[in-house]
Amino acid sequence: MKLHHLKPAEGARKDRSRVGRGRAGVRGKTAGRGTKGTGARKGVPAGFEGGQMPLQRRVPKRKGFTNPNRVEYAVVNVEVLGQYYTSGEVTPGALAEHGLVHKGTRVKILARGELDHALTVRAHAFSAEARRKIEQAGGTVEVIARG
Repeated sequence: MKLHHLKPAEGARKDRSRVGRGRAGVRGKTAGRGTKGTGARKGVPAGFEGGQMPLQRRVPKRKGFTNPNRVEYAVVNVEVLGQYYTSGEVTPGALAEHGLVHKGTRVKILARGELDHALTVRAHAFSAEARRKIEQAGGTVEVIARG
């Protein structure tokens, strides 16, 4: 068998329907479009709702402003640090291993809850109250520079 002997299986290929080829053809004269009206001519424009006020004009314009320079943080509270870590260093990588943040995201530590043991916490940002609570428990705070 050679390449030029190959052909599709019986019934796998179908001739395309040729519309508008005269009265003798299966789709002649009006070519399956009925008679007169928009559908018989060029077609209905996308989004046309029959004269009803279209959706893109019914819905109000979006108000406000989106800051293109916004910095998004994954937030972790002090109480969560207390639950998952008993000692040692807490880094964004360690938080990702525990499934507390997504890998590669910037981390901000917030102050909800209490911390009763010393931890070295490295994160991209801290709230002032969270910083105070960590240091009060005997821990240290290190801010990771954005890179």
